[in-house]
Amino acid sequence: MELRSLAAMDLNLNRVHYLQVGVTSQKTMKLLPSSGRKATQKVVIGDHDGVITCFGIKKGEAVPIFKTLPGEKIARLELGGAPSTLQEKIFVAAGSEVRGFTKKGKQFLSFDTNLTENIKAMHISGSDLFLCASYIYNHYSDCKDQHYYLSRDKINDVICLPVEKLSCVTPVLACQDRVLRVLQGSDLLYEMEVPGPPAVLALNNGNGGDSGEELLFGTADGKIGLVQISGVSPVEKWNIGNEKKRGGILCIDSFDILGDGVKELLIGRDDGMLEVYNFENANSPVLRYEYALSESITSVQGGCVGKEGYDEIITSTYSGWVSGLTTEPIHRECGSGDEVKMSHEVQNKVSSLRNELEQLQIKVLQEREKYQVSSRSSTAISTVPTFSINDKFMLNTDDASYSLVLEVQTAIDTVLLQCDVPVDLKDVEKNSAVVSVVDCESEPNGNFLLATYRCQANTTRLELKIVSIEGRYGTVQAYVTPRVQPKTCQVRQYQIKPLSLHQRTHCIDHDRPMNTLTLKGQFSFAEVHSWVVFCLPEVPEKTPVGESITFYFQNTFLDTQLECTYRKGEGYFKSDNISTISILKDVLSKEATKKKINLNISCDINEESVNHTLKMFHPKMEYQLMLAKKVELIDTLKELQAHEGNTDFLIPEYRSILEDAPQLLKEHEKQPASLERLCGMITDLFIDKFKFKGTNVKTKVPLLLEILGNYDQNTLLAFFNSTA
Repeated sequence: MELRSLAAMDLNLNRVHYLQVGVTSQKTMKLLPSSGRKATQKVVIGDHDGVITCFGIKKGEAVPIFKTLPGEKIARLELGGAPSTLQEKIFVAAGSEVRGFTKKGKQFLSFDTNLTENIKAMHISGSDLFLCASYIYNHYSDCKDQHYYLSRDKINDVICLPVEKLSCVTPVLACQDRVLRVLQGSDLLYEMEVPGPPAVLALNNGNGGDSGEELLFGTADGKIGLVQISGVSPVEKWNIGNEKKRGGILCIDSFDILGDGVKELLIGRDDGMLEVYNFENANSPVLRYEYALSESITSVQGGCVGKEGYDEIITSTYSGWVSGLTTEPIHRECGSGDEVKMSHEVQNKVSSLRNELEQLQIKVLQEREKYQVSSRSSTAISTVPTFSINDKFMLNTDDASYSLVLEVQTAIDTVLLQCDVPVDLKDVEKNSAVVSVVDCESEPNGNFLLATYRCQANTTRLELKIVSIEGRYGTVQAYVTPRVQPKTCQVRQYQIKPLSLHQRTHCIDHDRPMNTLTLKGQFSFAEVHSWVVFCLPEVPEKTPVGESITFYFQNTFLDTQLECTYRKGEGYFKSDNISTISILKDVLSKEATKKKINLNISCDINEESVNHTLKMFHPKMEYQLMLAKKVELIDTLKELQAHEGNTDFLIPEYRSILEDAPQLLKEHEKQPASLERLCGMITDLFIDKFKFKGTNVKTKVPLLLEILGNYDQNTLLAFFNSTA
């Protein structure tokens, strides 16, 4: 064990660039197995232009094996073949079609599935083909339809446990509602809750482990886990949280990069982090190596590509770069003076790169001149250059804010952010862009936020954080302008929903004091479902199968909960927070009025729920006040430390304040916004409590704010209970 740990610590990888193709999707790059005496492997990759590129490396240069003609965007690429043989047949999913190629590039299969939606996920096992569109799963055997399943929520990935080990077909679906669904034929065998929306699945060790039942999953919010999918019920083996607040998981592979006989876990994230975990003990893997790329890693594979005898980790990125992190050392021998002796191979490479650069510079000048001439012509027609944007708008559980990630295939020049409801922007450490925020208070045109992010050179990925207020709903618009000529811009829209801080969960505490909102009227199941979709995030747009449905939600900021049960003609909404019920009542009434549907709305308010909610505010208020007190002491304690020369004479509490001073000051900078957010929520709770009693208490809000300024829990509870 000690030797393995030492080897892990000494892992030294050097990055090499191989080739750039078009924009790539998740899981579209594989390494072909090595055959015969040739120990190095070939790389095969599919891109959004529909091109499959297969290449090998010879003397450090990428040598093409084959390249297909452009076509429909490739969503997935998998390797297959007969069981117990080399898996070297290449299968790609593009649109609703699956095509198969030999390792030499000859097409042997063109299978049109006739699916109405494009294929999003694919898995190959012998003659079995598993395909998923947004909600639909299909199993084909020898291109003949075998099984079908309609999922409750969007399917992100599909995999099948190894048939040769289990002697039965066990497909597993990774679904957006934080569930792994295990199927048997066309039926659901069971489902398993996971700690985040699963984005990718992989067999442990590449073969499902010794039992063949071990499955790795990675979530969109950056968590990793291992589960054992047995025939009766799942067993959770281990989970790794996302303590460092890194990006979501896009790809997973198992490969022995340390050469110690045990396969390591290779993880690629959407913020460009590549991680290598090794198994020092059987409980859970330990992070041993990390490398930061500048864009999201869409595929990761371990193998031997560049040079025989040197293993490496191959990655493909969103913009199509295929590069390796190789164990091959880079030797530099220093001669007399400052000269560096280069091998003949390296000299040739530098020379060819210089020639290529000169040719490109000449070509750019020629094209620029041609453009200048044509732009002055009266008959010339201007065309807008197209570019791809990879975006993600996701609620963060840890700080109840939204992350907006924008990734472009070329360098970003500016991003203009506009919003028609009050939102705040939070600082993101990774973000190096210059921000200019326009004061919109005096603007009568409905803009509550106008901010411009000017990006530094070669920035292709930008991450922003937005803090919303529940009850205020509208649209955030991002105007993305890349560094291309002529100037062009794409607009992306993101909905801020009325209950924007709520997140789907699988169970709630039924013992809490709950308030109930009851809806009755002449509305269909599809109509009431569309209202719930409008109000809450993470609800599938597709109307659920069956006559009724129940969804559970948790407020990520306060931990209050919401239960929604509805069917044709009636709906029941229960929450321990009166403000949640108030927002739902207002929004559902408006939506029904738009459709000219008469609603019979009744509310059953539990008085105990208000005190319960105030008690949930208490730890957050107390923390903010304690933080302010600690920050006040920092300067005094620093003076004492300078005077005495050490901190030994201080009590442990004061010593810890000095040790944590930088972190406390950083937290304190954000405090005005955090306190304002808490006070705003408590004020809304106060107004909503009396609104249901038919009393307008807005004149008493200044008195409430005064109590919050000198916060004491008992005084606040007394004020809420005594106000008539």
